[in-house]
Amino acid sequence: MKWVYIAAGIALYVKFLVMPNPAADLPDIVAKVVQDSGVPNAVSGIIFRNRLYDTIFEVVVFTIGIMGAHYLLANEKPSTKIRQFTDQPSIVLARLGATIASMVAIELAIRGHLSPGGGFAAGVAGGTAIGLVAITSSSEWMQAIYQRWHASRWEKVSVLIFIILAVVTLAGVELPHGDLGALVSGGVIPLLNILVAVKVALGSWAVILVFIRYRGLL
Repeated sequence: MKWVYIAAGIALYVKFLVMPNPAADLPDIVAKVVQDSGVPNAVSGIIFRNRLYDTIFEVVVFTIGIMGAHYLLANEKPSTKIRQFTDQPSIVLARLGATIASMVAIELAIRGHLSPGGGFAAGVAGGTAIGLVAITSSSEWMQAIYQRWHASRWEKVSVLIFIILAVVTLAGVELPHGDLGALVSGGVIPLLNILVAVKVALGSWAVILVFIRYRGLL
């Protein structure tokens, strides 16, 4: 069997020597994506324009995942013991980290089309901030804020608006791209970035509350 592995290794090595390197055309591809999308961040251009159809279903899958967490744990008995940080140094560090993570989330959401980052990364940073606050705060307080600000409703609204804007874009209707590199540029891409960030952050908040209630931990 080892001869098969050796032959495969030799064939792969020959392939690297003989076949041309497709990376040689990469700068031209990136420049084309940037030109078509109107944003310097080619990754955002691909996610929210070239493969927007796939991104729609990624958002839908994330929504289904949140619904699944609620469904699977709904019939379980809520945990009577919540494990949290109680020492003051850990609380201070966690909340400092939450402040930094929330600022990073805002930056990535607003400027994700100009620099590395974007809606999904911003949502993860926002969810991290919420998680750090959750492990240092009362679960009742977290639930009260979630309900007071109607976070569940805003999450659903962000998904609905995202799908509507995506469908309109796929139909061929695009906003003006503006000046390349400007904050207000890239057509609908900055809006989609912000909507995805809101969706992922609020969805993470919902999942965190569910696991704290039924598992007693994150």
